[in-house]
Amino acid sequence: MDPQTAEFYRTRSREWAAALPRELRPELDAFLDGLAPGARILELGCGDGRDAQRMIERGFDVDTSDGVPEMAELASERIGRPVPVMLYEELEAEGEYDAAWCHASLLHVPLADLPGILARIHRALKPGAPFYANYKGGDGGHRDDFGRYYSYLSVADLEAAYRTAADWAELGFVTTQGGSFGGTPTIWHSVTARK
Repeated sequence: MDPQTAEFYRTRSREWAAALPRELRPELDAFLDGLAPGARILELGCGDGRDAQRMIERGFDVDTSDGVPEMAELASERIGRPVPVMLYEELEAEGEYDAAWCHASLLHVPLADLPGILARIHRALKPGAPFYANYKGGDGGHRDDFGRYYSYLSVADLEAAYRTAADWAELGFVTTQGGSFGGTPTIWHSVTARK
């Protein structure tokens, strides 16, 4: 992870978590509704653990992690069990997961590194497993007002990264207008893929 981005999450993790909307994202329940009961889900970049908590409440088996120790600790407090610290490039699983969920986490990965990480996620999934991730839209990587690095990708760049990474059975994109930490209006690209 970019050191300056990691430093933001190390030193401002609780402030960041407190600023998140209280309501859950409707995309999460829609994603979970498509899974078999008790499905095993890979979540990378779990933040404060709110999505993992929802998955657990709904009876799913969740392997969650974050690349920043302070974020992993927040998630551990929320879900009541240890959350490992793991960087995306450390994922070594093969064919173990029924689904993968990466809400607002892979967006810190530079475009050049994204296909390699997506390939690791593809390898970790079982055949037919769905994968959700979302990214801030834009025309190339730079830092936000808080010093965090974002890739700020176009749909064309995302599609190229996914297709370079693996042969997905399905690949779809949805663009919406939303917000970000600090209240900045933000374009979001959601990507749903299936192995």
